[in-house]
Amino acid sequence: MSHLIPIAIAVVAGLLMTRVFKKLKLNLPDVTAFLIAGLLIGPYGLGALGVSGLGFNSMADVEAVNVISQVALGFIAFSIGNEFRLNELKEFGKQASIIGVFQAVITTLLVDAVLIGVHFAMPNALSLPAAITLGAIASATAPAATLMVVRQYKAKGKLTSLLLPIVALDDAVGLVLFAVSFGVAQALQSGAMDVISILVNPMVEIIGSLILGSVMGLLLTLLERMFFSNSNRLSLTIAFVFMTISLSTMKFHVGPVHVGFSNLLVCMMLGTIFCNMCPRSPDIMDRSDKWTAPLYALFFVLSGAELELSVFSSIAVVGIGLMYILSRSAGKYFGAFASAAATKCEKNVVKYLGITLLPQAGVALGMSSTAMALGAADGKLIRNIILFSVLVYELFGPSLTRWALTKAGDITPKSEDKKTHARFKSQIPHIKLPFLRK
Repeated sequence: MSHLIPIAIAVVAGLLMTRVFKKLKLNLPDVTAFLIAGLLIGPYGLGALGVSGLGFNSMADVEAVNVISQVALGFIAFSIGNEFRLNELKEFGKQASIIGVFQAVITTLLVDAVLIGVHFAMPNALSLPAAITLGAIASATAPAATLMVVRQYKAKGKLTSLLLPIVALDDAVGLVLFAVSFGVAQALQSGAMDVISILVNPMVEIIGSLILGSVMGLLLTLLERMFFSNSNRLSLTIAFVFMTISLSTMKFHVGPVHVGFSNLLVCMMLGTIFCNMCPRSPDIMDRSDKWTAPLYALFFVLSGAELELSVFSSIAVVGIGLMYILSRSAGKYFGAFASAAATKCEKNVVKYLGITLLPQAGVALGMSSTAMALGAADGKLIRNIILFSVLVYELFGPSLTRWALTKAGDITPKSEDKKTHARFKSQIPHIKLPFLRK
């Protein structure tokens, strides 16, 4: 019960910050407002005052409600999975697959090259295992911020149709790249190559996640047929997402092989199977989106509260972090540009797709936590560099995504404001007062 007040304050603070942005005429996405609200009520803002219930007084307080972030990510992945409809993938599936793999690999190779160069120039500042690990983490893209921007502005077009499948595929590709690179990094430290960790474990995680998500999707579709009320169907869908998130946390060993699951991949597959097998899925998803709106707001406020401003105190972290950000941004942009051009995408898609792939958050932070196994020094350096980059990408990435989608023609500027104004005006009764008559 002690966490309810900070949670309530987090949602209210996030919503009020969107109004502040509106009053200041800051044309920024709501995601950015939520993140800044999180910073203000987090341990580096109001939480630093030490007043219980006013905000999150420490990172431990934020981590205590981490289950909310896990649930939100599960629903975000479920929603992205609903974008994998077979009738649409026939048109964009091949292009999305090629671009998704190519841009991730190019980004990893470019960041590797830059940071390995930094290692040879300043070996005391950055070790070779840390440089290789950071290169793999660079491939990850944040699906949450991208999806929120798409939904807020009701983006629709060729770029959006390609973007969501690419962001979803990015998770699978990133898992493989990270597992291979991290295995190589550990081998450089120990002097022994572990084939199971490098190749077998990541493939087991990906295949296992797809199978688990498919099974849960089939069960959900079969059970939906037993209900005729949309409210009951929605309740069942929400329950299944919760259940799938819980099952995806299972970890065990089969001999030397580590069996684990990706929360994002499992929930994406759940959404993909559900949307292709259940004819009522569009209506259920519309209702689900309304139910999850406050959950997503809370997720981004908590993400803002988790951002550690202390990383700015280290010159090494800031310097290497800037190199990481610049090289990753170049890899994402030019990797997407080249692969989109090669697959004969439209001009605007080729030009702006890479910019929409810049946001980075939860998946990268999860990888950086795994990287702590490299040792205290390298692990902490990797963690701080990723925290620094996430702080930059999360604050500026959503705005860049919105700008790119607008320039590509997928977002019509202020169209939604006009619709809202017209709807509001039409609802005002036309009352003729005697003293206003001529």
